[in-house]
Amino acid sequence: MKTNNHKITDYSAVLAEKYGTHGTAERAKFDEAAYAFYTSQILVDARKEAHLTQAELAERLGADKSYISRIENGITIPSVATFFRIVTALGRSVELTPASGLQFT
Repeated sequence: MKTNNHKITDYSAVLAEKYGTHGTAERAKFDEAAYAFYTSQILVDARKEAHLTQAELAERLGADKSYISRIENGITIPSVATFFRIVTALGRSVELTPASGLQFT
């Protein structure tokens, strides 16, 4: 890992070294897992802010608590439709805004 006083200087290089460059199968697998984790954490935070248990959210969706658990643990990636159903059940909405500083190559 390229570090300077324990500070990462080029995280893109670190990811490329460990998981391959963008476009490789290994990097695609890592990116998919990272997005699943990120999505799951957004949903966990929103559920907790709504003061709901996994069981209560599952009931609102007509799903099993274990399904919510698998989503929140990044084991199951919900479809776009299911993601929007969860967001709505949490009393939230999704807004697409321009990203600043994000580049995908």
